[in-house]
Amino acid sequence: MIEIAELFVPYPSDLWTLAVQVGVSHAVTVLPYEAPAPGRPVPAAPRSWERIHGNRPLADIARDADGHYPWDYAALAAVQARYAAAGLRLGVIESSPPMERVRLGVDGRDEEIEQIQVMLRAMGRLGIGAWCYNFMAGASWGRTSTTTPARGGALVTAFDQSQVPPLSLPAGVSLTHAQLWDNFKYFLERVIPVAEAAGVRLALHPDDPPLSAMGPVPRLFSAVEHFQKALDLAPSPANALTLCQGNFALLTDDLPGVIEHFGSQRRIAFVHFRDVRGTPARFEETFHDLGPTDLLACLRAYRAVDYQGLLRPDHVPTLAGEDNASPGYATLGRLFAVGYIRGLCESVYGRPPAA
Repeated sequence: MIEIAELFVPYPSDLWTLAVQVGVSHAVTVLPYEAPAPGRPVPAAPRSWERIHGNRPLADIARDADGHYPWDYAALAAVQARYAAAGLRLGVIESSPPMERVRLGVDGRDEEIEQIQVMLRAMGRLGIGAWCYNFMAGASWGRTSTTTPARGGALVTAFDQSQVPPLSLPAGVSLTHAQLWDNFKYFLERVIPVAEAAGVRLALHPDDPPLSAMGPVPRLFSAVEHFQKALDLAPSPANALTLCQGNFALLTDDLPGVIEHFGSQRRIAFVHFRDVRGTPARFEETFHDLGPTDLLACLRAYRAVDYQGLLRPDHVPTLAGEDNASPGYATLGRLFAVGYIRGLCESVYGRPPAA
């Protein structure tokens, strides 16, 4: 059975309460990044949440008084307890310790991998079942507009490859597709055994946008078959995917077929439920009820392969009267998306039992 989740920063807010009120049962969290001072508002997450830690060097990450990083057991246990107190079960971590050196294959990658292993062991002890990560070198998910008008003047994010500013790799670093695949394999060989022992699944997120390169920086996942290659590199249940529908919808006209392909292998660990309109080089996000994809058919495909896991809405419009400081993650669009998805789920799975 699919369970509906939402992505939160790890500090209580009104959004936690609203999400529970509209039927969200599980939390997907980013790693702790700053503890709010007593009586002060929760600090806003960085504009690109991957950059909380994932693209920063280890030396720049603050430790607590005992020398622990934000992904150590004690930090994650505290986050899990906060969610539990709010009526939310923590199921996925969707940011990472630093891993840019891992992606680039440069000195220091083994130290980064060691910290990823620390996080996975802590997740296993706490019963947090999946880690959503990406292998995009040089940048996180990218958009060239965060104010594209949609229905009724709502704002959505969009991407146009012709408007991407120049990108570059660090001085002295060169990277080809073959080298990036080698770096990915090196990472999997050292992390998958730890994930298996911990009972945690790695949920690889697609490159976003799913292009073969961003300027001089290669990317690995610009075709559906590339994901099968990634899974075949480490044939383990712990090596799995985040089925981010927006990215896959740009790569195939048969998204339900893709769901059935990977779902029949039991290699979907997490779902981002969204839709887009366009091509990998030029697209925009859509309301869940306005995109070109048959989302009901997608849910039927998840049921057909008996997918048991979390699904969260992703990249929602910003509606009238809302702050667009976190494009794709404003509150009203999330509540609309949850309600729409709950209706689709009821049509596929039947009405859930009364609580």
